[in-house]
Amino acid sequence: MTNEKTAEEDAGAVGVERDGPVLRLIIDRRNRRNALSHVMIDTLVATLTDAATDDELRVVHISGAGENFCSGVDWVATNSAGKRPPTGDLVRRIPHTAHRVIELVHSIHLPVVCTVRGWAAGMGCNLAIAADFTLADTDAVFWEPFLPRGFSPDTGSTWLLPRLVGVTRAKRMLLLGEKIDAAEAADWGLIHRATPPDELDRATEELLTRLAAGPTVALGMAKQSIHRNLRTGLTEAMDNELYGLELACRTADFKEGLAAFRQRRSPEFHGR
Repeated sequence: MTNEKTAEEDAGAVGVERDGPVLRLIIDRRNRRNALSHVMIDTLVATLTDAATDDELRVVHISGAGENFCSGVDWVATNSAGKRPPTGDLVRRIPHTAHRVIELVHSIHLPVVCTVRGWAAGMGCNLAIAADFTLADTDAVFWEPFLPRGFSPDTGSTWLLPRLVGVTRAKRMLLLGEKIDAAEAADWGLIHRATPPDELDRATEELLTRLAAGPTVALGMAKQSIHRNLRTGLTEAMDNELYGLELACRTADFKEGLAAFRQRRSPEFHGR
């Protein structure tokens, strides 16, 4: 019984907090630099799936408990003695677990903000760069440790990195395993902003407040168009934009935006 309780506690947890229109997810497994266990990944998938259809939410915030954001998936525990996965296990399971987390963060119509301290490695790095906005303190480190550990990249790194920073820089991170500090990550366009540690929380809350006060439907449609149009030509891109515009123009926030413009005041959007 004692061993079972210890194993359960060691699996870590993802804290889920609703703060008005903000959904806060806190990755908490501090003794392993917030490395993700199967239980934690399942929680992220379930929570983000529910958030996608929650009309009361307007922004998602993901952070790590303690000194680190997330050091990736806990492959050491997964491949410990006597627990090696059977052949084909990764192909069957990963698309519905770790890969699904990245897909949800990338595709959910709510804006997603990550706050990074310490390590953002492996899936932790990819989770941060899949978000719409990532803020990191200047001591944070972004690392894709796949090749240095002897296996090929996963969780979207070979798709996300070239699009964000170009092929050459992507190869530096993926093939050479170079670690990138927050200042360089911001300079490359890998993340939104690097800030001094004592300013990170304030900068994050200001951004969350701004996004939560925005026209949620229009924000979601714009996010979707940006991502879809990376793979299209101009004509199809404008068709995608037109689809989003058609939906956005039917919202109460659209009417409020026009009224505020006519009345020369700031709009008060309600996410509807």
